[in-house]
Amino acid sequence: MKTQQTSESARKMEDMLAISPYNQLALSGVGPIKDVKIFDTTLRDGEQAPGIALSQDDKVRIALALDDLGVDIMEVGFAASGETEKETIRKIRDQNLDTQLCSLARSVHSDIDAVIDTGVDYIHTFIATSDLHMKYKLKMTPDEVRARAVDAVEYAEAHGLKVQFSCEDATRSDLAFMTSVYKAVEEAGAVAINVPDTVGVIIPRAMDHLIGALKKEIKIPIAVHCHNDMGLAVANSIAGVEAGATIVHVCMNGIGERTGNAALEEVALNLFANYGVQTVDLSKIGKTSKLVERITGFNMAYNKPIVGRNAFAHESGIHVHGIMNNTATYEPFLPELVGVDRHIVLGKHSGAHSVQGRLDALKVKFPQEHMPELMEMIKNIAIGGKEIDDAELLAIVDNIMYKKGVTKNRVTLDQLTVLTGKDTTSTATVTVTIDGEDHRTIASIGVGPVDAAINAIRKAVNEKISLEEYKLSAITGKSDSICEVTVMVKNVQNDGNLSVGKAVGLDIVETSVDATMMAINRDFAR
Repeated sequence: MKTQQTSESARKMEDMLAISPYNQLALSGVGPIKDVKIFDTTLRDGEQAPGIALSQDDKVRIALALDDLGVDIMEVGFAASGETEKETIRKIRDQNLDTQLCSLARSVHSDIDAVIDTGVDYIHTFIATSDLHMKYKLKMTPDEVRARAVDAVEYAEAHGLKVQFSCEDATRSDLAFMTSVYKAVEEAGAVAINVPDTVGVIIPRAMDHLIGALKKEIKIPIAVHCHNDMGLAVANSIAGVEAGATIVHVCMNGIGERTGNAALEEVALNLFANYGVQTVDLSKIGKTSKLVERITGFNMAYNKPIVGRNAFAHESGIHVHGIMNNTATYEPFLPELVGVDRHIVLGKHSGAHSVQGRLDALKVKFPQEHMPELMEMIKNIAIGGKEIDDAELLAIVDNIMYKKGVTKNRVTLDQLTVLTGKDTTSTATVTVTIDGEDHRTIASIGVGPVDAAINAIRKAVNEKISLEEYKLSAITGKSDSICEVTVMVKNVQNDGNLSVGKAVGLDIVETSVDATMMAINRDFAR
């Protein structure tokens, strides 16, 4: 559902930006851009990416998320591809979304009939207009192509459909001929035309020239559909908008055929940051991106703009120092603008400010006189590009503190009994001694023997303890391998601190218990 921003909230969003002042100088000659519609094709062109195959439920979940994000038009499939696709489109239609639903169709009556059968009222028809496609794919003359395009638009319009028409391979088509086709479909009743850079070969200045030329001849809205084969999909989309296009075709996370389509999140943020045009609810970009990544299984590159893992990750000591004082020093906009988080990465290039900031966030009090030793250990471990996560940082800190003569364990495990089996609720009984005097025997159940054992220990020591992280790995990968368990617990002493324990052994349950006891004692030792 598209949200309308108040002027006050829009100003707050603008306060999150730290863009170049030269942008506005360069745009002084560009006419006002007041409204741009987002035509999302994640569920059609995005699904055509190699390796992506979405189920009906997958498509419905993504459609609901994109509708909540606020896209204007959603191309939900290619109805003529089969009965299953039509059923999926109908199911999405039945969700009563706010966005305009659309289906792709070739310029043939059977494809249009398939769209009519789904019940959606917006159709995206296309036919190729480049000499290359007309000669080798369609084997049709230019006059036949134009007649086919017009016939399809008239047929769809006569059946109550709103039509957006595309000249496939537009950026390699003859301008005069392509213009004649666009004018003909406009007269036939199309509500918008689309200019696809089908194989991603145009450059931004050329897109500006092409859209500018068409704008002089075409009165209905113009859309651009850019592929990323040469890495220019977003730049070409923005150039098209500057030249007069008012609809932009995009895919969430930039997925799509071959190297993908213009990324929704990049187009939306650029339009807001540099042109003052809000298209979607920017604060929902992060969660929508993660949903699409998870459902499609199409993992983003760490350095993907806006939503990639490294978009707001900082490791260099100089950068982190700057970020801690003023985020604008090394960030063009605040991560909360697009609903993601900033994180400081500890590694080879980290400085003391980075490490101290991470310790503060974890509520760990570490003696400053031992900071040089901590920094040396971090840099030695990080050689080769390894990043140090919170669990590892805490383990390093605890190791240093143990070396400095921290007292013996305050909690000992005297006895452990675990009952488990098929169709049996796992039950564990533990006996612990605290400070050498307080003996406690507690039983608890769990989802499996490890969960039951850890639950029993928590109840015996402090029920407010929470298990924040659990990692299990086999050292050799064989069934009889020694296992390694790392746990991170919180609130051992009700102070919100985190503590890490690590153990190795042959038995998964016993090793998990040993790691948990180590974490508890390390927290007491703190």
